[in-house]
Amino acid sequence: MADGEHGPFHEIGREEDAGAAFVLQSKGEWWHAGFHLTTAIVGPTILTLPYAFRGLGWGVGFLCLTVMGLVTFYSYYLMSLVLDYCEKDGRRHIRFRELAADVLGSGWIYYFVIFIQTAINTGISIGAILLAGECLQIMYSNLFPNGSLQLYHFIAMVTVVMILLSQFPSFHSLRHINLGSLILSLGYTFLVVGACINAGLSKNAPSRDYSLESSQSSRVFSAFTSISIIAAIFGNGILPEIQATLAPPATGKMVKGLIMCYIVIFLTFYSAAVSGYWLFGNKSNSNILKSLMPDEGPPLAPVWLLGLAIIFVLLQLFAIALVYSQVAYEIMEKKSADVKQGMFSKRNLIPRMILRSLYVIFCGFIGAMLPFFGDISAVVGAVGFIPLDFVLPMLLYNMTYKPTKSSVAYWVNNSIIVIFTCVGIMGTFSSVRKLVLDAKMFKLFSSDVVD
Repeated sequence: MADGEHGPFHEIGREEDAGAAFVLQSKGEWWHAGFHLTTAIVGPTILTLPYAFRGLGWGVGFLCLTVMGLVTFYSYYLMSLVLDYCEKDGRRHIRFRELAADVLGSGWIYYFVIFIQTAINTGISIGAILLAGECLQIMYSNLFPNGSLQLYHFIAMVTVVMILLSQFPSFHSLRHINLGSLILSLGYTFLVVGACINAGLSKNAPSRDYSLESSQSSRVFSAFTSISIIAAIFGNGILPEIQATLAPPATGKMVKGLIMCYIVIFLTFYSAAVSGYWLFGNKSNSNILKSLMPDEGPPLAPVWLLGLAIIFVLLQLFAIALVYSQVAYEIMEKKSADVKQGMFSKRNLIPRMILRSLYVIFCGFIGAMLPFFGDISAVVGAVGFIPLDFVLPMLLYNMTYKPTKSSVAYWVNNSIIVIFTCVGIMGTFSSVRKLVLDAKMFKLFSSDVVD
């Protein structure tokens, strides 16, 4: 460690670190890591892929989806190699921030990673609660068209359920929930794909137009916004924490988990993108389910099928919020819990219940107050996911394995860093532009989510 044994990224021994001992228990098998990875990446955001294709068209859309898939798999593979290298060297890292600071030998990178990681993870938790509330609202409005309940009422209901679920003590204890999440993601994807095919072959199929925007500047901005959306969908800012849940030695296990995850990604991402864009073209909504249930006219698919898909999405959102809350929970318990007292001792149980409940309440309140969180998430995604998923892993690999300047790995890694840094800058600019353009529609505690 370049900054000495007592730098800010110094690993506290596990016998003293409650965040590691309790939240990041290392008991899992490789397939458990696969469940966690799938929940972290394959979520309802895949239903926005037709919208991303809307800004890119068929050819560029396929190209970007494939390139992002290959680059992110390669990126996560490199990070697992770095984690394995450090473990063999006697420095098993269980947190992204400590891994980055140790390998790069810098104190400031520790704070940069924890800031970005916290922003992303909290943002995803807020977004999951907001979307779960919206799912409940959609079901309610179909059952009771003149009902009086507003979106924030449903967000409050989701928050109560999340408070109860947040008491699962460790990341490892979510393994069965995340297996269910994997099954749910396959379930609602194939339901939606079936609905799109059925609608596209029916006599009431919408007219299709795959042309891009006429203005050159609008086309460029839309393209970079779409690329940012795809990058954020593939994003996963907690891979070291997931690898931490594996029983040591963890070497080689994460790669198997990644292969499982990317098989699910291949099955879900392409089918959702192709079927949705094929049906709706440049009229694709930011959520395929909303497109299948237009405000005017009858639904384009059987109501029971769409209702079942919404229920599957709702249930998976709880798992996603739980997974991305784990970093916040380990930070809280590292400071608040006493590892010597035991995980379920009164000394540790009461602070855990209070702190986790307050965190969930905070996420629920922000989701209810800012139901236009999608635009904010696009900015956070461009600013956050690009550095964590497309820049740091390549940098960490280069610093650890030191490939020669004549090697393919050196040039591939540095090319990815340069290209995706530029993409991140453009994506940030286009996302901020969209946020400004949509600002006139924003209303605190609104009952309508701004797309």
